[in-house]
Amino acid sequence: MNKPDALTLGAGAQAPADPVPASELARRIAVLAAPTSLVAFLQAGAQLIETWLAARQGTAALAGWAVVLPFALLLQQMSAGAMGGGVVSAIARALGAGKREDASSLVMHAVIIAVVAGLIFAVALAGFPHAVFGAVAGPTTAEAAATYAIWLFGVGAVPAWLTNTLASVLRGGGRHALAARVLCVMWIVFPVLSWYFAERMGMGLAGIGAALAAVSWAASLAMAWVVLRGGAGFVPTLRVRPSGALFHRILSVGLVACALASVANLTTILVTAQLRHYGTSVVAAYGISARLEFLMIPLAFGVGSALTALVGRAVGAGDWHTARRTAWVGALIALVIAGAVGAAVGLAPMSFAALFTDDAEVREIAARALSWVGPAFGGFGLGMALYFASLGAGRMRGPIAAGLCRIALAAGGGWLLANVAGMGIDGHFLGVALGITAYGLVTALGVRRGEWSPR
Repeated sequence: MNKPDALTLGAGAQAPADPVPASELARRIAVLAAPTSLVAFLQAGAQLIETWLAARQGTAALAGWAVVLPFALLLQQMSAGAMGGGVVSAIARALGAGKREDASSLVMHAVIIAVVAGLIFAVALAGFPHAVFGAVAGPTTAEAAATYAIWLFGVGAVPAWLTNTLASVLRGGGRHALAARVLCVMWIVFPVLSWYFAERMGMGLAGIGAALAAVSWAASLAMAWVVLRGGAGFVPTLRVRPSGALFHRILSVGLVACALASVANLTTILVTAQLRHYGTSVVAAYGISARLEFLMIPLAFGVGSALTALVGRAVGAGDWHTARRTAWVGALIALVIAGAVGAAVGLAPMSFAALFTDDAEVREIAARALSWVGPAFGGFGLGMALYFASLGAGRMRGPIAAGLCRIALAAGGGWLLANVAGMGIDGHFLGVALGITAYGLVTALGVRRGEWSPR
């Protein structure tokens, strides 16, 4: 249980005389990224099946699912990549500096944060689904979304946060493979259980939410067992007096990252709210496009989670040169992966849209959206990889600027293109594509010597 995942987090010396070759950095990234990438692949597949199942429940149900989507993604991104990134970064830096007792104490601080955050999601979104979703997409769509949201958030928010937080504890210790074993089972079971609840038990859209809640509870219990047995390379200290300094190590990175995740999903919410005036079919179609867009996050997360741990260890050891080079090697890998997917989507948007719906109108609009957004996926992969690297470095100014540029172009620029330039719904889709591209470029500009250096 305590054997490392074959690698190498490279906690080595400060400013090595001989720089680590790029090939070796790529190998280190690949070793840590491989198990998480497998999870990401299974998660992406499960979420594609989820989209297909939601579409099978009818256009109204698909629209209800689409309006919940950005909130569900926000929960996933905050717990896994944002606050989860803060957990990985804090533990990796503690271990890189040789402070194992701090790493052990950080676990319970992370769990407290997870429970509080999960309860906030549960109360807000399961307690007031008609008010929240009605404000975005109108009362009819909110009605279709309400029961689904109650299951998804009311029952599943807390265990989802705990699962991803404890997985982050393992990744902070370099034990990516252990975290992946539990998560792989979760994402294999989820689509099967979703189909059973939704169609065999007749729960419809709500069955998908119930299935995700069920697998989240099982995964959280399994992940807790692994962590308590020392799976992260150390045994967590359960009896700890809450420390403001330790909370700060997680929250100083995690809260900024959560704000950025909120901005990213607020972008989707604002675009959805603008598209509601074109009708339910357009909202449903954009839900398909947004799902494929956000699938770049789990794909980039495989590389990104490795970058958070490797960069965090290097920074903890004072080796900023290796931290920057590691970030750029990983970013190029993510750019190639996401760019290849984006090229495929952009070249055959109708084929991808047809995978999710038989409604001719929804399919045609979704294809129009994907023809604009697909080619921008490479920039999204680049930005996401460097965002995760920035979490490890604790340098978040670049990602903050990138997030603001994205929402300004997607929501504001899209509105101008649609209503002033006369492009209609295509203007909104082009605005989303421009926002994604700017996100990648601006994040990349933040990873430079002047920003990534000791302070």
